Amino acid sequence: MSRIGKKPIAVPAGVDVKLNGNSITVKGAKGELSYTFNKDITVAQEGAELIVTRPSDVKEHRAMHGLTRTLIANMITGVTQGYTKELEVNGVGYRVQKQGNNLVMNLGFSHQVIVPEIPGITIEVPAPNKIVISGADKQMVGQFAADVRKKRPPEPYKGKGIKYAGEYIRRKEGKAAKGAKK
Repeated sequence: MSRIGKKPIAVPAGVDVKLNGNSITVKGAKGELSYTFNKDITVAQEGAELIVTRPSDVKEHRAMHGLTRTLIANMITGVTQGYTKELEVNGVGYRVQKQGNNLVMNLGFSHQVIVPEIPGITIEVPAPNKIVISGADKQMVGQFAADVRKKRPPEPYKGKGIKYAGEYIRRKEGKAAKGAKK
């Protein structure tokens, strides 16, 4: 049995869970999320807990068991606490600002890079070189952060570009001058 899949999911107070066949809707303080899971997997609500079960030990059922439990647990965490990703901008003249609902970035190009805020995601710019992306949907927050990082990924020589907070950039040594031949 899946060690992750057999753990019950605690539903905290203030979170409304609706099961309808093979779909689940979770509503909380930070928003509302819904997910349609595999028809073979069963989700049952027992008191303040959700139990995810599978019908057999077929490889597909084992795979979907832990996945479904994790996705539902992430939905509950998202509507109660939310998820955040922090990005750092490194480079001379590289800066970020928020204008209305748009993220305006100066990244060393001849033009400004403008990224609009999408529904379900909030962008904050606490400093000219920091971006904080937050929202209730873990996948959406991670994908939006990856899309912003893709505008100017960090390069290995000077480390200029957009990177995740705490991300280590492997540095390369630049070209070395050749020694004189005798």
